[in-house]
Amino acid sequence: MQRKHILLSVLTLLALSLLVTACGGGQVVERVVTVEVEKIVTVEVEKEVEKIVTVEVEAEVEEAMEEAAVAEAAPTEAPAETTQETAAPAAQEGATLEIVRDRGVLRCGGNASVPGFGYLDPDTSQFAGFDIDYCKAVAAAVLGDGEAIEVRQTTAQERFPVLQSGEVDVLIRNTTWTISRDTSLGFNFVPTTFYDGQGMMVRKDSGVESLSDLEGATICVQQGTTTEKNLADVFRAISVGYEPVVGEDATSTREAYDQGRCDAFTTDKSGLVSQQILLANPDDHVILDVTMSKEPLGPLVRHGDDQWFDIVKWVTFGTMQAEELGITSANVEEMAATSEDPVIRNLLGVEGDLGQGLGLDNDFMVEVIKQVGNYGEIYDRNLGPDTPFNLARGVNAQWTDGGLIYAMPFR
Repeated sequence: MQRKHILLSVLTLLALSLLVTACGGGQVVERVVTVEVEKIVTVEVEKEVEKIVTVEVEAEVEEAMEEAAVAEAAPTEAPAETTQETAAPAAQEGATLEIVRDRGVLRCGGNASVPGFGYLDPDTSQFAGFDIDYCKAVAAAVLGDGEAIEVRQTTAQERFPVLQSGEVDVLIRNTTWTISRDTSLGFNFVPTTFYDGQGMMVRKDSGVESLSDLEGATICVQQGTTTEKNLADVFRAISVGYEPVVGEDATSTREAYDQGRCDAFTTDKSGLVSQQILLANPDDHVILDVTMSKEPLGPLVRHGDDQWFDIVKWVTFGTMQAEELGITSANVEEMAATSEDPVIRNLLGVEGDLGQGLGLDNDFMVEVIKQVGNYGEIYDRNLGPDTPFNLARGVNAQWTDGGLIYAMPFR
């Protein structure tokens, strides 16, 4: 009997709630509370009765609310484009190699105004130079064709955003390896290809023989480079006052000096050598016998794609190792076919699977050396005795000759 009273009470409440809901009353309750009744109770019904729903209905309501919340939070505009202030995300592992192969061309950030390193020949409209040859070396390894490159001419100010944004695959443009560029800018530097130092050029008839003789002088320097900061640091350290004349790029800086707007011209010594031949009267100028800084120059890639970093790194090491072993563009195929030296056989992919570890053919260095040459060939072709620069190897000699060029082992 007691249970019958309970059942009648519950049915009465249910009927009342349905009646109120049908008349438009009440909102859906946020949750359902289940009460187990052990005895007859008296329920006082308020004027507005909340709608009682089952657990299944409640779940559907919650799902609908979640979907609405997600839709409301979703962005309605496309992400902002990458700018110099907002770098693109780091490269994804393995993505660069796939992108380059799908495209069929390596995009390389380079220079167009530094003869010997990166220069756009106005007669041929072709890029040439030491750095450009390293672009070709990477293309030969990855695509089997050293000429499958597109050089994106960059200024000192735009070179880093261009690499960060993914517009180029690698930057090979007389760029100094520093801790801030290696960390906060999000780059990985491969082995240094040219060890340099900052120098100073003056007119021979100026009477200037040392940096201290430049007290109160005007000095041409390129904007956005380590050269600009080095100049300030060195002259402050030796208590010599000067007035900087800042150029936007190498060409405008050189032209300002050549036009007599400054008393001296400073940049990396390699840059001074290449710029000197472009002056109206090159023999009227001299590079002082002083080195103001360390400037290790070489290729760099974005953080985040270690496979691509490894490829550019080991292509660079491979050119150095080839020179050490006496492997040249003229004899590389013969060496691959006949050499019994295990070090040579590893480098050229005759035995082992070192190329596969990079995602390349095992004989990738055969193509690099055959098409572009070893480190010594690249150096001599662009900077050596048969060029207008005749730049001595110096510290850029092989380690076996007292220099700093030293390849890690291919094994």
